[in-house]
Order: sequence, then structure tokens, then C-alpha cells
Amino acid sequence: MVHPATLALLVLAALLAGFVDAIVGGGGLITIPALMLGLPAGTPITTVLGTNKVVASAGATFATAQFLRAKILTFREMLGPVACAMTGAALGVRMAYVLQGRGDAWFRPVMVGLMVVMLAFTVFRPDLGKVHAPKYGVNHQRGLAALISFALGAYDGFFGPGTGSILIFLFVAVLGFDFLRSSGLAKSVNWASNIASLALFVSQGSWMPVVGLTMAVGNGVGGYLGARTALTRGSGLVRAVFIAVVSVLILRLGWQMIGK
Repeated sequence: MVHPATLALLVLAALLAGFVDAIVGGGGLITIPALMLGLPAGTPITTVLGTNKVVASAGATFATAQFLRAKILTFREMLGPVACAMTGAALGVRMAYVLQGRGDAWFRPVMVGLMVVMLAFTVFRPDLGKVHAPKYGVNHQRGLAALISFALGAYDGFFGPGTGSILIFLFVAVLGFDFLRSSGLAKSVNWASNIASLALFVSQGSWMPVVGLTMAVGNGVGGYLGARTALTRGSGLVRAVFIAVVSVLILRLGWQMIGK
């Protein structure tokens, strides 16, 4: 059991995570460490991940609904990426169970390198993502979006932190989308991978119902508020928050590497 005071702090962490995640992703940067600190010692990593998917799915659902309602996205644009993200997530969850207990240090240097490249590319190209200017024809664009969604869906099912931020960057840099549209599409893809992962983790009993469902309320509220803020403030805000979140991701992953 989790102490009520600890649970209250976890809900606050979930609310903040939902707000940030709705704008640029990176909510797992907040909720996964919070769960690792708040849950009883010895809790299996798959239970931490499963509980986190319950939390993240709530925020992603509310945020995606807001982007759809504002007509930033259409269902037709979402279908391919969503299906591919769910397929990738199922593969990622399977990998999480196979590799449980073997550690995750092997991919940290790769993630730090990728984040540094993303940050530099965004900072030194101030016009990147300001204007929605797709680089390819519709079919080519959909194929690339589906491929990106499958790969990041697999990563999200396996571990997750930073998924939304990487998706936004790739949709901006590879497809030529603006930051606001990229944020909306990334959120729908992240919603799909979260839902698929959630179903598999819960079916294996790898979650803590009281903690997950209580935090989900906070995350849902945060997701709603974050999406509304992004829609009101536009691509400029999304770009600024993206730079801030990626910088924090680099520092956190780098610190973990040094600590080990």
C-alpha cells in the first residue's frame, strides 16, 4: 500500500506530467521517477511501467481529444500512424518482459546523443517548425509517418520517456510539419502506443490499480490544460517548451550515466 501523503504527491506529479506531455511529450520523465520513488521497494519494473501507462493514457486521451476538436488533426491523418504505433508498442512491451532485470543502461548513451542532435538542430534553425510546409506527397508522407510511429511505438512500449518529444522533432524535421500540428499528431500516436501497452501490461497484472487510477485523474486534468494552452499559444510556445524539455531530458539521462 502507498501512504496517502505519498499518493497525493504522485497525483501532483501526474498533473504536471500531463500538462507538459500534452504540449511536447516527456511526461514519463516526471511520472516514472516519481513512481520509482513512491512505490514500495522491490516493485518490478514492469509494474512501474504498467502503472505509468494507466496514468499516461488518461492525459493522452484528453489531449488528443482537444487537438481533434480544434481540427488540428483529422481521423484520416491519424489512422495509419495510430495503427502502426499500436503494433510497435505491442512489440515493445514484449521486449520489456523479455529483458526485465537486465537494466537499461545500454541505450542511455544513444538517447543522450539523439537528444543533443535534436536540441542543436532546433536551436540553430529558429525557423524550423514555424510554418506548416509538408515536404512530400500525401502517400509518401503517410508512409513515413507510419514508419516513424511504429519505431517510436516500440520504444514507448519498452520504456517510454522522451517518446513524444522525439515524435514531434521527427514530424517537424522529416515531414515538414509545424510544431503545433506535430504536437497534435505526436499526441495521437503516443495515445495509441499508451493504450496498446496499457492493455498488455494490465492483462499480465503488471499495475497497481489504486495508484494508477488516482494518478490518472491528475494526468487527465493536466493533459486537458496542456492541450488547451498549446492550441491557444501556438507553435511558438510548443517550440520553447520542446527546447526546455529536451534539455532536461539530456541532463537527466546524462546524470544517470555518470551515476552508474
